[in-house]
Amino acid sequence: MLPDGDRVARVETETPSADGPAAVVRACQETVAAARADAPSEVVSAVAGVGISSPGPLDPYAGIVLEPPNLGPEFRDIPLAAALADSTGLPAFLDRDTNVAALGEHAFGAARDGADFIYLTVSTGVGGAIVAGGRVFHGPDGLAGELGHVQVALDGPRCGCGGEAHVEAFAGGASLAREARALVIAGASPFLTERARALGEAEELSAKDVAEGALAGDPACVELMDRARRALAAACVGYVHAFNPHRIVIGGSIAEGEGERLLEPIRAAIARDAFAVFARRVRVVPAGLGGDVSLAGCHPLVLSRLEGEPATTRSATSMPSTAPAVPAGASPGGTSR
Repeated sequence: MLPDGDRVARVETETPSADGPAAVVRACQETVAAARADAPSEVVSAVAGVGISSPGPLDPYAGIVLEPPNLGPEFRDIPLAAALADSTGLPAFLDRDTNVAALGEHAFGAARDGADFIYLTVSTGVGGAIVAGGRVFHGPDGLAGELGHVQVALDGPRCGCGGEAHVEAFAGGASLAREARALVIAGASPFLTERARALGEAEELSAKDVAEGALAGDPACVELMDRARRALAAACVGYVHAFNPHRIVIGGSIAEGEGERLLEPIRAAIARDAFAVFARRVRVVPAGLGGDVSLAGCHPLVLSRLEGEPATTRSATSMPSTAPAVPAGASPGGTSR
């Protein structure tokens, strides 16, 4: 990646999580090697480091992925940064995917002119990052910012992490797909029953099917999507009171698909339920970088770590024009790019 955010080489492959941790690490190493091979020689010679965006929880200082809930029970305490440093001969730096995405949105996207914001992604799961005073807030153990695992009700569905009534359990894509299958089994959704028949089995249903059912007026799908929006809105009111952000940037595949149907209820809840002194400063905006947001964020991640700083959100205009190209390292948990 160049200092202006341009990608000069991009390789994408599925993450082989079913084959265990060694296969995932090997895929990351091979993908980075392929990206370097595709890049111009003058870029390769200027590369200064590898940025790695990974699901958490993780230790960003030691470069270890600790226990991501979606990569299988064996994916524990994996020294991913060291593995990529060994295979590339370059310094490698790890952070949680949503923290890296926040860095990308600040450097090149929807948070370019702000130093205090929340980044939220609504996709397969719900994740987030806290940026305060221009720095990603990691907390004392590097674990802070798991905003998708904030509890938004006293009772509710179980989250993939095992907790109860987390915002991810209401609004994450995996949770919505699970609820869709339950509705088909119960015979409670004509739309999803017909969609499952067309797909061949209920196990193939996804959050996209629930969203399309809601748009078609299926009452059960409407209720699921409304509940997801209310959960996200309630969580965002809490984030406003806890962190006093001036912006909430919301990305991810579900957020992109829903657009204003998701953003407007969040704005309304903040205006209605947050203290006015907090609410009047907050803008809720869509993310600007799409699926490549973590690739973009690897550039400021590597620059700040090379300079011995915690991850900072530095705008593109503040980055030195001679900054070296940085290949985005593997992104385990979805695709390696």
